[in-house]
Amino acid sequence: MSLIALGVTGGIGAYKAVEVCRGLQKHGHDVVAVMTRAAARFVGPVTFEAITRRPVITSQWKAGMNADIEHVAIADSIDLLLVAPCTANAIGKFANGIADDFLSSLYLATRAPVLVAPAMNTNMLAHEAVQRNLQALSARGVRFVEPGEGYLACGWIGKGRLAEPAEIVAAAVAMLTPVESRLRGRRILVTAGPTYEDIDPVRYLGNRSSGRMGFALAAEARRRGARVTLVVGPTTIEPPLVDETVRVRSAGEMHAAVMRDATRADVVIMAAAVADYTPASPADQKVVKSDAPLTLTLARTPDILAELGRLPSRASTGVPMLVGFAAETADAEARAREKRERKGIDLIVANDVSRSDAGFEVETNAVTLIDSVTETAVPLQSKAGVAAAILDRVEQLLQARASLRA
Repeated sequence: MSLIALGVTGGIGAYKAVEVCRGLQKHGHDVVAVMTRAAARFVGPVTFEAITRRPVITSQWKAGMNADIEHVAIADSIDLLLVAPCTANAIGKFANGIADDFLSSLYLATRAPVLVAPAMNTNMLAHEAVQRNLQALSARGVRFVEPGEGYLACGWIGKGRLAEPAEIVAAAVAMLTPVESRLRGRRILVTAGPTYEDIDPVRYLGNRSSGRMGFALAAEARRRGARVTLVVGPTTIEPPLVDETVRVRSAGEMHAAVMRDATRADVVIMAAAVADYTPASPADQKVVKSDAPLTLTLARTPDILAELGRLPSRASTGVPMLVGFAAETADAEARAREKRERKGIDLIVANDVSRSDAGFEVETNAVTLIDSVTETAVPLQSKAGVAAAILDRVEQLLQARASLRA
């Protein structure tokens, strides 16, 4: 039996949270309800108290000098934080680290997995600010139960209504069910994001990688029970919670971090967009502009993936397994095949970044997985879905390797 914190925020769908609570209990789980002040205007706390047989938490202020810091105590004991319904306001707090009530403080304090069931007006859901917040949470490993379409409380018809209780319960139960995975207990090193190559103390050469694909891979690997180290370049979104996060800036720093940890890894996934070239002699002071053309001399950066392919352990045991990415704007599959063979890696992900709906700076992706035997097209979907497909293929390759040794 697991302990689930059920967060209830102030939306008309709050009444459905009662059914969600009952459904979780029918699956043998214990529930503690956490209600925002606005939620209590839709459903009385006594309702949840009667169902859960636990005090309902409605405030982060508990009387008494020796009272427990309750949001920290619960954060350490829960197995899942489920927020249903989750309003745009709560999503914004979670995404931006605002902790002004018990629920938002609990979100920041817990290391338990988080499942969110958004519910709001159609236009609110489509708003750029809300979408950006949802993307930020997704990149950190938060899972979602997509809102349904139909009549909304405001009288509109569209997407935004809270998913049905049975669907929310099923998603929560699935997250609490141990995943049978060949990655469980294995060490996985994932790289993500861009690198910045300094021209002077002010300017740099960079690229448009957001880190979302690498973050999705790291989050999915950890969900499957792997011990994950994430080496991440400069990003504007926060990385997911993993076992170790190493922050770097340049290609040289990423090379040093990866080579230091790669020999301890079972699988290395190079999802970062590492710069191929760096200024040969960065200026100590800001380069003063003039009317004359400026010439930069660029030096080749270390080829991390090729160097990993030449590790002695690769020749003797095939460890670590290597997964690379080929971000191309033309002939993606052909160039990926050549890159895989040239660098001696196990699996390469061909990624056409010229598409507006895939690759850099977007939440979706479409790729082709290429190994020595097969090529598999992964259709356009969320980067979390693509990450699952990539790790499914990694597990298949690990299984094939184990069968050959048996």
